[in-house]
Amino acid sequence: MFSQRKVAQLLVRLIEIDPPIWRRLLVPSDWTLAKLHRVLQAAFGWTDAHLHEFHIGGLRYGDPDLLDDGFDGPRVFDYADVRLLDFLGQPDAVFVYVYDFGDNWQHEIRIEAWPEVETAPKQAQCLDGARARPPEDVGGPWSYGDFLEVIRDPEHDDHASNLRWAGGHFDPEWFDLEVINKDLRNAMRSNAARRLHQPKPKKG
Repeated sequence: MFSQRKVAQLLVRLIEIDPPIWRRLLVPSDWTLAKLHRVLQAAFGWTDAHLHEFHIGGLRYGDPDLLDDGFDGPRVFDYADVRLLDFLGQPDAVFVYVYDFGDNWQHEIRIEAWPEVETAPKQAQCLDGARARPPEDVGGPWSYGDFLEVIRDPEHDDHASNLRWAGGHFDPEWFDLEVINKDLRNAMRSNAARRLHQPKPKKG
């Protein structure tokens, strides 16, 4: 017999980016939002160098030790207390994950399905997706558009410096399912090396 609803199928896309940057993920349904944060970092290739939080139903969820400012701001609920399974029974549930409060990268997370599996998975998996995430600290969606214009124009004064800053190479269309799933397999390891830049294309 199959045990039901052991995984959540999520469609995650960066808001205000066109063409869209997105990932379709399978995540164990008993994982918390704290673990989902690490999944999202790995799936998009972020470096986990900035603050983050989830917005759900007008409330903030994250790490209270990092986000509570002590000045009577909106309460931050502990995201280690919320599981994906808690959304069961909410058809087509949608919430937002925010990474880097300066650049304000907002990820829309839509729960598409609760696939039935025989054995509960031990890690998250990426099924599909498109395009590379923007470089860290590029300045947000609008600045990312400016960055792309510069690196597409070899005659631009900032072309070479922007490419160096992005690691010497940047392809906005890059998406490698094998690489992303490798990063996801390492997502829960505290000593996992962070990928600072997208892989450079192999020569030949």
